[in-house]
Amino acid sequence: MTESHTRRVAAWFLAAAASVALVACQSVMPTVPTAGADAVFKPASKADHIEFPSDDELARLDAPADAVQRIGEGDVLSVNVWGRAELTARYTVGPDGRVTLPLAGSLKVADDTREGAAARIRDALLKYYSAPSVTVGIEQYTSNRITVLGRVQNPGTLQFEHAPTVLEALARAGALPVIDKQATLTRCAIFRGRERLIWIDLKRLLTQGDMAQNLRLHPGDLVYIPDSFDTLVYVMGEVGKPGAYRLTPNMSLLDALAQAGGPGEDAAPDEIGIYRPGTHAVQRVPLRSLLTADHSVNFALEEGDVIYVPKSGIADFGYVMRQLASGLTMITVGALLK
Repeated sequence: MTESHTRRVAAWFLAAAASVALVACQSVMPTVPTAGADAVFKPASKADHIEFPSDDELARLDAPADAVQRIGEGDVLSVNVWGRAELTARYTVGPDGRVTLPLAGSLKVADDTREGAAARIRDALLKYYSAPSVTVGIEQYTSNRITVLGRVQNPGTLQFEHAPTVLEALARAGALPVIDKQATLTRCAIFRGRERLIWIDLKRLLTQGDMAQNLRLHPGDLVYIPDSFDTLVYVMGEVGKPGAYRLTPNMSLLDALAQAGGPGEDAAPDEIGIYRPGTHAVQRVPLRSLLTADHSVNFALEEGDVIYVPKSGIADFGYVMRQLASGLTMITVGALLK
């Protein structure tokens, strides 16, 4: 962590502490300015609800069941070099995505297919052997990890030998059947990387058998299942812990950012954005104003609000936020930055 990043994180938490102190001294949190361009960012109607992706949108996000396995960190490979017993062995892919073989040295194989890794090893051995025959198998496919959190009996990270569906992940995590009959599973949020959030209608999936909602998950996906009575806000982008956070009374923008670990080293220094699905409104907040205790921009959050901290170097942050305001039923910031 650089010194400038350390100072910035410290400033975030000092500002958040000041926000808490302010709440203790007043009965109502600041909401929004009452005039000017910011007036559009208003509270949403209580009748508003989460807009789930259409079946077509979900189909585009679905991973094919027969997707080619790609090598990842922690996978155990069986490498066979015909006629070279000293090279034929099992190798574990390290955290850097590399394996180290005699003569061939350290080779990056993460994201390779088995055939791609075999070709990479074969090329490295050409300086020692004439036309070596190399095959690679995946003995333990440990890199295909899905994290399931929230209203499940066994929250944590799960390993799969294949691309699991939402139902498979919920069953493994102990979310089925529902224990508390007074509370039902109505929705879940899938976080795919730092810049994509997908809502799944669990009510349609579990009670109506709508298998379009049974999305096939990608390695690294985080699935969050809230209680039916939970109200959530979402923090995404360049923060320490992107994800879903329970909305508490008088929760402010700074509170949510502090819970998410503050800005990362690659966070843009200028602005952050808040998207309010209920009104399709977007608010841009100058970072400097937050850090200088300008409480007029420390907005009180509402259920479903999405806070996005952009990455340094984004050419048109305004374009990204306008796309969010257009009413997307899934937040896909990364695709908008290309």
